Amino acid sequence: MSDSSSPTSAPPLRLPFAFARDNQVAIDGARLLTGPAPSLNGLRMARALAGSALTPEAQDAAGFQTSLARLYDQGGEALDPDGLQFELDGETRDAKPRDLLENATEAPVVRLVDQLLRRAVRTRASDLHIEPHEEGLRVRIRVDGTLQQAFDRADVPARRVVSRLKVMSGLDIAETRLPQDGRIALRLGGKAVDVRLSTLPGPHGERVVMRLLDRSGGLMAPEDLGLGGAQKSLLDRLAAAPDGIILATGPTGSGKTTTLYSLLQLADRRQRNILTVEDPIEYELPGISQCQVNSEIGMTFARGLRSVLRQDPDVILVGEIRDAETAQVAAEAALTGHLVFSSVHANNPLATVVRLRELGVENYLVSATLRGVIAQRLLRRLCPHCALSAPPDPETRALFDAHGLPVPDILHHAPGERGSDPAAAPCAHCAGTGYSGRVGLFDIIEITDTLREGIDAGESEYQLRTRLRRENPRAAAGFHRLALEKLATGATSLAELYRVIGPEK
Repeated sequence: MSDSSSPTSAPPLRLPFAFARDNQVAIDGARLLTGPAPSLNGLRMARALAGSALTPEAQDAAGFQTSLARLYDQGGEALDPDGLQFELDGETRDAKPRDLLENATEAPVVRLVDQLLRRAVRTRASDLHIEPHEEGLRVRIRVDGTLQQAFDRADVPARRVVSRLKVMSGLDIAETRLPQDGRIALRLGGKAVDVRLSTLPGPHGERVVMRLLDRSGGLMAPEDLGLGGAQKSLLDRLAAAPDGIILATGPTGSGKTTTLYSLLQLADRRQRNILTVEDPIEYELPGISQCQVNSEIGMTFARGLRSVLRQDPDVILVGEIRDAETAQVAAEAALTGHLVFSSVHANNPLATVVRLRELGVENYLVSATLRGVIAQRLLRRLCPHCALSAPPDPETRALFDAHGLPVPDILHHAPGERGSDPAAAPCAHCAGTGYSGRVGLFDIIEITDTLREGIDAGESEYQLRTRLRRENPRAAAGFHRLALEKLATGATSLAELYRVIGPEK
């Protein structure tokens, strides 16, 4: 009699993740993957589990971690708070960083928190928001600069989820009236993730926002920032200057720190002593001494900068100029023969001059020390799998004409924009958003003698822009011309341009 049941494929052989990681052995089909130092016990267990000969393949540490992430992080686990019987067990502070790929056999709240963190890391989210409200708990993640809702449910115990996160970050779970800041060290396979956690009391419980820093992502090379050829040459020249201040400006999350780190890579580390004062230290830079700000014990940017000046530096990176004291010390450092990189909040390069004045830096110090300003924004990149195309409308043609740019025959946009119908089925590559990844937009100005003359005279931002327009019309065009050039290449859409930098005034 024939068996009418359909055959089912056996699941792939897998050692427990923690065992594979600690013993540096993993089974991948008919291959036995090993790290730099596999244990004998691990090799015996792998061969016993396989029951047949395996083809050995030795890998270096980075390659083995990548293989672990590929084998164990399948990305198929959905965020599923349904059916979990939420009970807060007696939880204790984690003694060591958790690896999110380990099987969760703990309390449902622990499993839910791990699911949230795994989803955030897998989707390359920069922030994770836990928001209690009157009806329950809402969770949102920020991907490519925009917030996306993960879930909003009434049956998830918000207080217990927040307590779990506070336990993981070493915060006081009994204190719910004051804001607290903490840190969680996590791993997802071979990927090290640093989570900076901030709590804020509210009427329905504590709101938690977590900033995720992927320490395994590596530094971005200057040529990968998305700079044009002329802009790259200008940055090379600025980074080679013997002294002065180079500032990066832009809103929070616009990539200022990434740009400053890239500038440090351009500096000659063999012949220059490079030190940084940061909050937080996002990446460890080989060959560079880094110092962490800690305001709770009085280690501010200004105090750290003064201490760094006694370490015989050639190049100094100050994470951010936030107050008058830091601005003054940075200007004095540049005036005494040091090259200073830093960031400041301003809308455009010339507005940075006004911001330094507001911080109390004299005009003569600004003109004598400021070498260049890099203003930047991040535009979402169109998903190549679902982007749509259409000829530009008359209004868009007028934008290109106004900047003296050739009008492209075709422009691209995301599904649902420009009156198009959204895709029937969401794109699997971008989760239906129409965008995947981001591209940098850089407005770089070098402080020339003409601009120094205006700064010395105390001219306004408008007067300085008029000077720049007479000297270099292209440099004075600002973000809109640069964004239209990105638009013409198909990298982004007009809707995204307006979302990030707004309509031209």
